[in-house]
Amino acid sequence: MLPPKDDHLILDFSGPPPDFSLYDAEFFQVGYEDIVSHDPHLNTDGEALYRFLIAQSARIPFCRLHCRGTHTEHKSRWVTDRDSNGRTQSRRETYSETVTDFDFCIDIKPGQELDPQPTHWSVADHEPAYRGLMVREVEMPLAAGKRTATRKEIKEYKAFVAQRKALGLPPWVADLNTVWTEGVSEQDHVLKSSMSLRQWADEYCASPKYLKEFVYDQVSSRLQLVTTECLTQQKVLYGWDMQELEDAICANIKSTPYNGSLEVDFTMHRSKIYIRPDNKLSRMLSNKWLKFLSIILLVFPFIWLFKRFHSRGGGRWEVCGGAYPLKRWVPLDDVEEDSDAAPPTYDAKSAPSAGPSTMRASSSKLIQTSTGPKKLLGLREGDWFRSWEHVISRAVVGRYQSTEPLLENRVQFPMLDGYNDPL
Repeated sequence: MLPPKDDHLILDFSGPPPDFSLYDAEFFQVGYEDIVSHDPHLNTDGEALYRFLIAQSARIPFCRLHCRGTHTEHKSRWVTDRDSNGRTQSRRETYSETVTDFDFCIDIKPGQELDPQPTHWSVADHEPAYRGLMVREVEMPLAAGKRTATRKEIKEYKAFVAQRKALGLPPWVADLNTVWTEGVSEQDHVLKSSMSLRQWADEYCASPKYLKEFVYDQVSSRLQLVTTECLTQQKVLYGWDMQELEDAICANIKSTPYNGSLEVDFTMHRSKIYIRPDNKLSRMLSNKWLKFLSIILLVFPFIWLFKRFHSRGGGRWEVCGGAYPLKRWVPLDDVEEDSDAAPPTYDAKSAPSAGPSTMRASSSKLIQTSTGPKKLLGLREGDWFRSWEHVISRAVVGRYQSTEPLLENRVQFPMLDGYNDPL
């Protein structure tokens, strides 16, 4: 029997909406624990891509210090040769051999007292960056479109970025002469691009290219070879003067004493998120062995030409990322009543143009700024070096070799910020 025509289906909307659940995208790890995803949904839905990048940015990157010392030994040995008549003859030959004296690594991670959520940033419109093509572009003013960056612009920008990374500055700093002011004040303008992160994600998803790539950087100092059109997210560690720290580590090792060949480098781990299309060619290029085979068989040059020049070939988006501080100055809400000493005063006029030297000159974890007192969260490079100085020395003297990172063992270069302060 059919229900009366005046009956209606009643829906109750008075309750709360159902909880939103994140899309569980497919991904895998490559290289230094970087993430690569060929998930088809992330290549078609800008909202899903945006939420995936935000979720994965909670995976905090870290920097690995690698120290290696070698020396060359010249040795000799007797070699016996046999001629065609069966007679033997011995001769002495010399040869060189490289001997590894020590080889160890140490992980540098943000402190637990720091906010685990990163600061999401984007490149400014005037900065040469990959914005959907295989060449760097800059945004024209007044929404006049994009243009290809000149070689001079790219060279100057790369030099500036290298110097900014060496000084431990966040990626949104545009003037190295204002390091100290920006080092102690809150950053309100980190999204420099005229487009939001969600808009960049939508633009990537709308692209019909076969070899596109979106890269989210969590910032890496090593060179990165990108083989497809891809959206890349970069993760950045900032706050330390890495060049000063490297110089201090080298000086410490040489004082043991050590006179061999010394290598000290920093490598970022978990620093990039790659989003690439879901097709066989793109997946093949993400496999290092298949890519190597394509190079041996002379197939890769044709793929590169297609990616570089075809309208539906390749493209790169490297326009955004996440920044994670190793140290941070935050407002001092409650000053301890039993503290009689006032925080040292920061005077912008007396500060030299080279801001980092001013930062290193302060030995206090409290400082007075134009916006009020600030306190330090996290470790300064001097604090870290003081706790690891003797561990590094003992590893060198003991000829320690291991691929596993050393564990901290507190057992004390006064020029580094925080070296003379109690931990």
